Amino acid sequence: MKGDNQKDQYRINEQIRSREVRIVGEGIESRVVPLDIALRIAEGREEDLVEISPTATPPVCRIIDYSKFLYQQKKKAKEQKAKQARIDVKEIRFGPQTDDHDYNFKLKHAQGFLSDGDKVKAYVFFRGRSILYKEQGETLLARFAADLEDYGTVTSTPVLEGKRMTMFISPKKGAGKKPTPAPKPKSDEEEK
Repeated sequence: MKGDNQKDQYRINEQIRSREVRIVGEGIESRVVPLDIALRIAEGREEDLVEISPTATPPVCRIIDYSKFLYQQKKKAKEQKAKQARIDVKEIRFGPQTDDHDYNFKLKHAQGFLSDGDKVKAYVFFRGRSILYKEQGETLLARFAADLEDYGTVTSTPVLEGKRMTMFISPKKGAGKKPTPAPKPKSDEEEK
């Protein structure tokens, strides 16, 4: 299960090894007490003694309901994950002799990807003897980068790796976003 590794992360009650602990919690004065007294205090409140800072001297333990504590930890982790910016890498494949129509079609897709904030990995795939046309692949990728100049910046220039010539383009901040149209002023007849 997913939650098992989080349960093993904290020592609770009898799992705590230290002789003395610093106890904290709601309505509890922070103080250093022997472990058996801390366990009795937690038991008297019908809560658990949870070791939250094992590296401190003495270790810090909180008196709290353990299942509630785990729930709060999961909730915090989920909120942090939601705040992270996620960038996907979208691939666009060309042949060394890609036609203009296909090129324009793929260019529109790349513009959309960059507008959405995704990176674009454009590559030319050489099959068989088409590896002889490396220059065509390089000029194709250079043209592609020039056409996407308003939407993104080239992070790595075209590099030949085996049968692929690869180039990465990262989105510009705020690039490609369509401005919202200004509202029309109302005429006298519409206001009535």
